[in-house]
Amino acid sequence: MGISLRAENVFKKLRQTQALKGLSMSFAAHKIHGIIGPEGAGKTTFLRHLMGLLKPDEGKIVFTDDGQTLNFVDIRESVAYMPQTQSLYPELSIHEHLEFFRTLYKLPDSEYMERRKKLLEMARLEPFVDRLASQLSGGMYKKLGLICALLSSPRVLLLDEPTNGVDPLSRRDFWELLYELRGHEDITILVTTSYMDEALKCEEVHLLFDGKMLLEGPPQDILQERKSKNFDQVFLQYDSSLESV
Repeated sequence: MGISLRAENVFKKLRQTQALKGLSMSFAAHKIHGIIGPEGAGKTTFLRHLMGLLKPDEGKIVFTDDGQTLNFVDIRESVAYMPQTQSLYPELSIHEHLEFFRTLYKLPDSEYMERRKKLLEMARLEPFVDRLASQLSGGMYKKLGLICALLSSPRVLLLDEPTNGVDPLSRRDFWELLYELRGHEDITILVTTSYMDEALKCEEVHLLFDGKMLLEGPPQDILQERKSKNFDQVFLQYDSSLESV
């Protein structure tokens, strides 16, 4: 059936900042979910909880498969995380990165070669396998990070601001790659972004503001519900109401 996730009333304080304030969200399997919010909304903090890098002060994160609760320790290797900060090695080529992650994931030769071929073709990086990461364009660099994360055939993919700082054309290519991936594999994808226009590229969106969930559901349904033309207007409604309290 695929892995679903949900957060139940999650609180987290980081030093003097209350980063998450009773956050509850649900993520259905086999969909591309967008966690949408401005800078400082708590997106990265929340994603690190899903990855198990942080533990809630209160509340819990639950993974399920066909309604059955999973122990995160048992599925940790099925969850891939692509951080916002650069995580590749500038002095290594695309080929060398794939070889490095192959060793890290302990992939058998046959599985690795099949997976490598498929991912390089999907990302259209095959002609550039000998190019160093430091010589890649911003879009190609992001796609390399993505296929390295996908090499282990994860069932859940967590992407933290993957299109941040990338030109519009490369952003479009990256989203096309995500949809191609979702169409071919048993995978649930969560993407954080502060680009409001990217909300419309998601199947489900989850609006995060000041550590709290505002709304979640299909993007067009939310726009209709809030009588808004875009998600900038949706957030402005909440921003204005909070400032007046």
